[in-house]
Amino acid sequence: MTLGILLMTEGSQQGKRRRIYLLRHGDVNYFQDDGTVVPRAGLAGLTEKGRQQADMVGQTLAEVEFDQAVCSGMPRTRETAERVLRHHPNVSLASHEGLREIRAGDLDQLPPERVEAEYVYAFETAIEPGARFVRGEAFSTFYSRVVKAFCQLLLSPDWQTLLVVGHAGTNRAILSWAAYGSLATFPAFEQDLCCVNIVDVDVHEGEFIRRYIRLVNLSVDNLVKAGVFRTTLEQLDWERSGRGSVRSTSPLQGAKGSPQSTA
Repeated sequence: MTLGILLMTEGSQQGKRRRIYLLRHGDVNYFQDDGTVVPRAGLAGLTEKGRQQADMVGQTLAEVEFDQAVCSGMPRTRETAERVLRHHPNVSLASHEGLREIRAGDLDQLPPERVEAEYVYAFETAIEPGARFVRGEAFSTFYSRVVKAFCQLLLSPDWQTLLVVGHAGTNRAILSWAAYGSLATFPAFEQDLCCVNIVDVDVHEGEFIRRYIRLVNLSVDNLVKAGVFRTTLEQLDWERSGRGSVRSTSPLQGAKGSPQSTA
């Protein structure tokens, strides 16, 4: 029997096409009124808007037959997953620390003139040797950590359709791997709040035979991305600065309209 037939044979344990619904968490508020990072920002939960976003995604995915669900374990991913799983009461939620977001250094300690290079557009430097996110975790270490965790999930038994709720950076790493890429493709996979991605992977005898990206960065509450022009980090800097735009070298200088959602 050929591999292709094995993959199409229902119930085959020798070759299987597995589908991953990869989500980003909903809206979170990371900054205080003075622009400084809130204490224990990594433990922040969803805002009311974030909860509404998660509920909308849950309704959209209500008919998907999930076998298992995994989040990073951070409150914002766990709450997003739990709200989606309200439509799937028999699906348990696990966590995997390898899926946690890239660890930043102290953003408040960055010199103002370095905020663009080391924060707002830091993802563009991910491929550079030794590059770190806000002087924290190295991009290379982060990418290896996330891909290892994702591959562990792919090889785990007893599922065909998996819900994974991660973060902007985490999802970029997974999508880069799925596209047969590396950190060179990492900056290209923008991830808006509570977006939906779909990845199929053919697994055979512990090997990843084929990878297909079916969907990327779908916002169920804004299918055509109307009015959404800032990236996640541009938007976070917008909110942090309280000035309505990123700094002078940004192509969005002077952009009109209300702020987009936070990361």
